[in-house]
Amino acid sequence: MKLTKKSHACVRLEKDGRTLVLDPGGFTEEDAVLGADALLVTHEHADHFDEGRLRAALEANPAAEIWTLRSVADQLSAAFPGRVHTVGHGDTFTAAGFDVQVHGELHAVIHPDIPRITNVGFLVDGSVFHPGDALTVPDHPVDTLLLPVMAPWNKISEVIEYVREVKPRRAYDIHDALLTDLARPIYDRQIGALGGTDHHRLAPGASTRL
Repeated sequence: MKLTKKSHACVRLEKDGRTLVLDPGGFTEEDAVLGADALLVTHEHADHFDEGRLRAALEANPAAEIWTLRSVADQLSAAFPGRVHTVGHGDTFTAAGFDVQVHGELHAVIHPDIPRITNVGFLVDGSVFHPGDALTVPDHPVDTLLLPVMAPWNKISEVIEYVREVKPRRAYDIHDALLTDLARPIYDRQIGALGGTDHHRLAPGASTRL
């Protein structure tokens, strides 16, 4: 499987000539969805869900489909009947040849005064886990964790403890658009030294083989 990091929380996974795109939001390059056979969206926040980008992907490829939670699906399903699928915790499905399990139900707490919204994470091919905006621990071993390193709802100690709890073989940074290059070495050093896993980051557009 080939993993390509796009800006912020978006990644592209490619296998057997097919492409799965996760969380192409407003902080992500417009071309992140091009060529997608399937799209997964963890929740409705604009940095993970951009309606225009998803509509463009579905219009460009009449065979493309989306799997997401109800709050996102309700905004797209009328325009693309039969192609937008609503999923929740515990569901399993196959998208563009990738086997997907759904884990989690709620977004992390941003502040007690802000109501929590729904959020799901996706475990792809029993190997790669994208948690969205939550520190969900799947009840399944994770080989590659896509790690939200910097957000209004987390701090570095929580990120490190999350890595320790999931115990992936390796972790790649996501949710990093708010993290400046100046601070990158601090995060790299602390997560790498304390997380207990093989920690990596990719520049937007860079790829690796899993």
